[in-house]
Amino acid sequence: MSAMARLKPKHFLWEVQGKVAKIRLDRPERKNPLTFDSYAELRDTFRGLVYAEDVDAVVFLPNGGNFCSGGDVHDIIGPLVKMDMKQLLAFTRMTGDFVKAMLNCGKPIISAVDGVAVGAGAIIAMSSDIRIATPEAKTAFLFTRVGLAGCDMGACAILPRIIGQGRAAELLYTGRTMSAAEGERWGFYNRLVEPAALEADALDMAARIVSGPTFAHGITKTQLNQEWSMGLDQAIEAEAQAQAICMQTGDFERAYKAFVAKEKPVFEGN
Repeated sequence: MSAMARLKPKHFLWEVQGKVAKIRLDRPERKNPLTFDSYAELRDTFRGLVYAEDVDAVVFLPNGGNFCSGGDVHDIIGPLVKMDMKQLLAFTRMTGDFVKAMLNCGKPIISAVDGVAVGAGAIIAMSSDIRIATPEAKTAFLFTRVGLAGCDMGACAILPRIIGQGRAAELLYTGRTMSAAEGERWGFYNRLVEPAALEADALDMAARIVSGPTFAHGITKTQLNQEWSMGLDQAIEAEAQAQAICMQTGDFERAYKAFVAKEKPVFEGN
């Protein structure tokens, strides 16, 4: 196990409050685009979270009124047009590894979206477990707008599972902006809140999650992701095994004893 509360990343802001890590991309003057370096550092951070004992949930927050404007046009797209196939594949695999790291970090992730969340910014939101937005949020998977396919960083696999095949196809073919109201209606966003309340709402959700049985939450996240590729019989068996594991934890016994005593259980994540 490791500690990550004192992490000092170079390419984004990081703060741990209780056992909730807060991440903000830190280029607000350009609506927080990603660079080669920030992609790689985010990937490595989420890989490290698998072993972190002092972080139980992550919240992505906006900065300067915007979430993320995707890959930086000058720092990423410009250099990409000069790369050969081997270099390009190394880059696209690296960005995909960032999504894999989010999915496999074992910690619930909440994205709190305000302003623009486009390109890779929309992917970060999509790859989170829970998404909250303001009415002003604008979300676009705009890869076709720059001459690319919509199948970027897992979008063709994950987005249809959230909003449905037809809606996902429309967004990925056209690159058009999905309004916050559409996003909530389609199930992309769990709910909409006013900008002044966004951070507090997301952190309150994270605090409620980390006050629960966090070991079991990690099992839930694993099953949510792994059962995509399972048949029903496999999924039921996997959940039987997962739940049997959770029944051996101290948190399961603590919940039982609290119920008998008519008290609220205090979970310890083990």
